[in-house]
Amino acid sequence: MQITSFTALLLALCAGFAAQGASAEPAPARQAEVAARGAQVMPFELAATSHVFTKNRNGGLQQVLVRNPKDKEQLRLVRSHLREIADRFQAGDFSAPAWIHGDAMPGLAQLRQARPGEIAVHYRELRDGARIRYATSNPALVQALHQWFDAQLSDHGADAREGHAHHHAHQSDPDPRR
Repeated sequence: MQITSFTALLLALCAGFAAQGASAEPAPARQAEVAARGAQVMPFELAATSHVFTKNRNGGLQQVLVRNPKDKEQLRLVRSHLREIADRFQAGDFSAPAWIHGDAMPGLAQLRQARPGEIAVHYRELRDGARIRYATSNPALVQALHQWFDAQLSDHGADAREGHAHHHAHQSDPDPRR
């Protein structure tokens, strides 16, 4: 089989795009770096929790759930941290995610530029953790929130998962609108 110059060029381009896509995946080193910084910002043990990010049409839900609901200390730490973060975000202070994920975190610059009150931020305790609900009518901020969720999913690796908007997937919160 003879390979033409065009075919060779096409194969080289495909290989280059494949390599580029592979390098876009977070390396274990990146996840370890994020976990180390997270340990300085988040008072709870990352491995003792699961982060759940659920996108919806006007923002989304961020949940931190303890893996062992009988671990009252982790439960207290998760709730305290999320309550503090929700208060900061409601005041327009989105600096904490940069401490963990870096200033170039997707969506973060747009969130920092939001006017006070443009994103509604609501904290709620769950049986096995806590939740923050983000809502806005600004499509650009919805997109920023979704990019921000995706970045956290990527950076937290096995300690994070995507929720499901159609039923909000968690038993602790049968009505996620509250």
